[in-house]
Amino acid sequence: MKATSMSRIWLRARLSVASLLRDHSGIAATEFAVIVPIMLVMFFGTVEFSFGVAANRKVTLVARTLSDLTSQSPPTTTAQTSSTVDDNYLQNVFTASIAIVQPYSATPTKAQLSEIYIDTNKIAKIQWSKAATIGSGATSATLANSTRNAGDVVTVPPDLSTANTYVIFSEVRYLYTPTVGYVMNYSGVTLTDTAYTRPRQVKCVVYNNVPTTACPTP
Repeated sequence: MKATSMSRIWLRARLSVASLLRDHSGIAATEFAVIVPIMLVMFFGTVEFSFGVAANRKVTLVARTLSDLTSQSPPTTTAQTSSTVDDNYLQNVFTASIAIVQPYSATPTKAQLSEIYIDTNKIAKIQWSKAATIGSGATSATLANSTRNAGDVVTVPPDLSTANTYVIFSEVRYLYTPTVGYVMNYSGVTLTDTAYTRPRQVKCVVYNNVPTTACPTP
């Protein structure tokens, strides 16, 4: 009797072990717990990267728009070879950034507009420069001092390095802050771009009586 009981106990034990080895019900849950965090990081990383690329595209559009609008300033008369812009004109140009950056916040936008003169020796120098910032919830840009100063020597693309000509130069910086900071730099990523445009209707654009002399004739 004892031998029979022991045999039955041993048989049941073997069956229990075999049943346990065949039971895969907890594997899926374990795999899910391991894979889900990785998948979430990949998902949010892809989303944030897409948003970052879109924001970078906005920065490029802002840079092009600023230089383009300034270069299109018209002369007072058809006989003039220069046009004149003032603070009001430049403020309106910078304010255009707000509409371009939407639906992103325009507050992190910092922009500068400069005019470059390339002299006879093909040395490019800043003639005048103005900057602007956009406050939180602001409907218009606020003019500020530029980091560029008149007389600063700058580098222009080789195809624009033509003696005795002017170029409108725009610079834009934008701090893109990700929504989910775990997949990108939590403090944000600084996006930058520049654009160069020749004056469209005139030889040069005058701001605050600069340039003071007549625009050169190429």
